[in-house]
Amino acid sequence: MTHRPYVMWPHPSLKTPAVPVSEITDDVRALWDEMIIAMDTMPGVGLAAPQLGVGLALAVVDASDTRGQAVRMANPRILHASTQLRDHEEGSPNLPGVWAKLSRPRAVTVSFLNAEGVTEEKDFVGLWATSVQHQIDHLAGKMIFDRLTRVKRDMLIKKARKLRAG
Repeated sequence: MTHRPYVMWPHPSLKTPAVPVSEITDDVRALWDEMIIAMDTMPGVGLAAPQLGVGLALAVVDASDTRGQAVRMANPRILHASTQLRDHEEGSPNLPGVWAKLSRPRAVTVSFLNAEGVTEEKDFVGLWATSVQHQIDHLAGKMIFDRLTRVKRDMLIKKARKLRAG
């Protein structure tokens, strides 16, 4: 199975808050499957539906060493975040070739609708937590550079444009 292409920044779906999902349908499950293929193709540790141009509040995360452990989430929201921070270089297939070091809470508790349509609360730690927070940013219409100072943001965008121009 293939996946639809990643949309490139500044595509509108990357700037617009995603629409909440009211129920888990076969179409939602099929989109999650497609998103996992797209995530594994990168390869990456998470993907949000807006990254493929779909404006629904859906995300997948798999920071396991072996892969195949993807957590499917609809309408994820952070309930609790640790005060201890973790630094990580983050990137996005929607802004290829650029990375930014961000500090995010090391652990988060997230509420979401799971693949069975049941509200679940799950704790994520380390890279899992970083990826979940990154995907929730995408669902809010935010990119990694939105968490940077204006100077760093402008430098990152300038580099991305230069790389795209080839």
